[in-house]
Amino acid sequence: MASQTGAIVQQSLNALMGDSTFLPNLQEQAREQAFLSLAAILSTPNKVHKAFLRITIDNGNVVRIPAYRIQHNDTLGPYKGGIRFHESVSEDEVTNLAALMTLKNALHEVPFGGGKGGVVINPRTYSAKELYLICKKYVQYFSDVLGPDKDIPAPDMGTGEREMDWMMAEYKSIHPGQPYLGSFTGKSVINGGSLGRREATGKGVYFAFRYMLHDFLKEQRSWLAGSTNPFVQTALAHADRPLSIAVQGFGNVGSVAALEAYKCTYLHNKVVAVSDRNVTLYNPDGLSVPALLEYAALHQGDLPATEAALVALDIKAQILGREEVLYLDVDVLILAALEEQIHKDNVERVKAPIIVEGANAPVTGEADVVLTAKGTIIIPDILANAGGVIVSYFEWLQGRETQFFSEDQVYKMLYDKMQKTLNSILPAYFGDPLPLRQNCYNHAVMKLSTMLYRQGKLY
Repeated sequence: MASQTGAIVQQSLNALMGDSTFLPNLQEQAREQAFLSLAAILSTPNKVHKAFLRITIDNGNVVRIPAYRIQHNDTLGPYKGGIRFHESVSEDEVTNLAALMTLKNALHEVPFGGGKGGVVINPRTYSAKELYLICKKYVQYFSDVLGPDKDIPAPDMGTGEREMDWMMAEYKSIHPGQPYLGSFTGKSVINGGSLGRREATGKGVYFAFRYMLHDFLKEQRSWLAGSTNPFVQTALAHADRPLSIAVQGFGNVGSVAALEAYKCTYLHNKVVAVSDRNVTLYNPDGLSVPALLEYAALHQGDLPATEAALVALDIKAQILGREEVLYLDVDVLILAALEEQIHKDNVERVKAPIIVEGANAPVTGEADVVLTAKGTIIIPDILANAGGVIVSYFEWLQGRETQFFSEDQVYKMLYDKMQKTLNSILPAYFGDPLPLRQNCYNHAVMKLSTMLYRQGKLY
């Protein structure tokens, strides 16, 4: 497991060791041995699968492409996690993301374990036919370890419902006569996917922020008013006033979160900046997110990057470098791009007092320490971006029962589940000085540790 997740898990175990109410039957030497077992189990994956996919590309050449499927832990249920197509994919990255999925599912009480997949390609440089072959080969190479009750992949960066449809079809061909609808989630609706799945992560990211800054603070204001907790003070300082929001990343997660912020009637939001792989667009008076979405839909997801394109859209914005979105003087920064965007070398330039992690691990451990010391609220990935796996669970259930929910039902169930998690975490966060990330990890590790103990896996 990469150092950031592993270190925070160890911190959680250290805190739980001194909690006499946690696993009270374990005392003295037996307790020490059990916690050593927990550290070993949670710090390593159960299985690491690696293959080199043999693909004949359009020019007739044969290439070998590295691919991974990491199965971290299945204590709570079948492995679950996306498949990422990106040139930065590595075994260490995928292992870390699989561990994060284990903890995320435990935190939100989704009955899945943690898994993750990756293929080392830039999907933009491959034709549709080549991507189809890559998807087929991925399923062929890993078919023995995938399945509705074993390991259930979903989309991630660089993949979407098209790729999941292709993969499910290949799984069906390899396993004739066996249940197949639950083998992959994030599929198109016509192929058994769930309504609302594509938007689920982005909607959940914005909901986590909105619920904290509006619903929770509104209900708990009298209790919080006298607190000296720096995170409480940051939250109260930004309640009931206009908020400027910047969004890094304009893909499935960032674009949906930006639209949710733009449309929100609970908070007085103004989306002043968005960015993609090429550019940051900034207007302190606010951007028209719907117009930018229409443009991106027609240009392979890219934002307008020239003055001429902005004029044609009748959008006023400054064109800045793609990383400048991180350093703008805004109230809220939503990180919905890649890992390690805020790190030790740039953290001092980050001004936003509230950060929401729509991507996985966009703030490094070193940067997290610096921001936390400043009183910055960081709504972590484990809490904020779970919408995708929650609705994937709903899709998996629908596939097993062949009964399908409406889009409104899906969103209501998503918000209800996230609200339950937030209500279990936020009182502790605002009641003590621990960062929100650590509170979430403590909760998840406690759930996993209890299950491992009950299942007799600590001996």
